[in-house]
Amino acid sequence: MAEDFRSVGNRWSLAIWTGAAALLAVPAVAMRFTQEVNWTARDFITFGCMLAAACGAYELFARRSASLAYRAGAAAAVGTAFFLVWANLAVGVIGDERNPANLMYVGVLLVAIIGAIVVRFRAQGMARVMVATAVAQAVVGAIAIFGRLDVPVMMLAITTMYVVLWMGASVLFGKAAR
Repeated sequence: MAEDFRSVGNRWSLAIWTGAAALLAVPAVAMRFTQEVNWTARDFITFGCMLAAACGAYELFARRSASLAYRAGAAAAVGTAFFLVWANLAVGVIGDERNPANLMYVGVLLVAIIGAIVVRFRAQGMARVMVATAVAQAVVGAIAIFGRLDVPVMMLAITTMYVVLWMGASVLFGKAAR
């Protein structure tokens, strides 16, 4: 039964962690060839922690179900969360990375995290949690647009992209539940 909490393993585990290590190495290599990339130790530590958290979260999901749809939903959810955090830390989604309005996205992530815990990572519940997360994302975008915190067209495009990604995860979890 896919909903039972059991260790089903993940054949892709080594590839996922190796890919994360390779991603962490990219800026180090780039720094040797260009002045445009200038990371500090803090940047590497932050990015390394983000990659470890994303890979660990995916591993947690992957052990919940052998269903390919469930794992794809997990990858979509974790990847979307990763890129939301990365964008906020790197350049900011609302304005620049120093804009305190970007802290609203913590609420979006909390909807996903707390929701996942409440539904105990079950596929049907995760489908609903991803819809709630998409709604939270849309609310933050609407606040930014109507509060004139950012350029409306750009904020609408960014918000739409994230909503579509969260909803894609919902669809995949829904498929896994059937």
